[in-house]
Amino acid sequence: MSDNLEKTERLIREINLIHAKYSQDYFETGKVQKVNLSRTLKNVPIEHILSYRLNLHEAINDYLLFADTKDIAFYYRVKTSESIHAKIARYLARQNQYPVNNILNDIFGARIVLPSADIALILDKLDEFKEKYGLKNWYLRDVDGYIGIHVYFKNASNFYYPWELQIWDESDALTNIQNHIAYKRDFVKQESHEPSQT
Repeated sequence: MSDNLEKTERLIREINLIHAKYSQDYFETGKVQKVNLSRTLKNVPIEHILSYRLNLHEAINDYLLFADTKDIAFYYRVKTSESIHAKIARYLARQNQYPVNNILNDIFGARIVLPSADIALILDKLDEFKEKYGLKNWYLRDVDGYIGIHVYFKNASNFYYPWELQIWDESDALTNIQNHIAYKRDFVKQESHEPSQT
């Protein structure tokens, strides 16, 4: 097994474990109302979503500190509340409504960038990892110049917000970042055109 394949599997395992632990700590203590996230956005209070995001933002480093990932070069972020609001607005404007856990499946997002040869090995193993770790799903996203593998963690519960891991080929990294910057630029333009609430 290649070193990067082993590290990627370990990263998948550790994110899955942290997702399960954090979700249990957050949702299974009775402090927070549990909401079925397989329902549409109109049926899930925005406060529920933003409270989860804020708590995750404050707590995630405490969980990552004890993860077996210290030798793995990966990046992560917790989605901003502004980005969540924008995503919700985009989806509410659509005719078809989707489950919240299909829309807000990346409040926590991690990314690892690997050589092309390792990407091929990982693609061959992802179905096995999905089965072994009970992952929600994975797919190869190839849209408008962006190419990346997206892996989703849900721990078999419609009450837990899914998390996302992106696996990038280093040969696609620059183009992916340029696409992300262009997308975020559009997001900032949309935000600046909205009337102030004050």
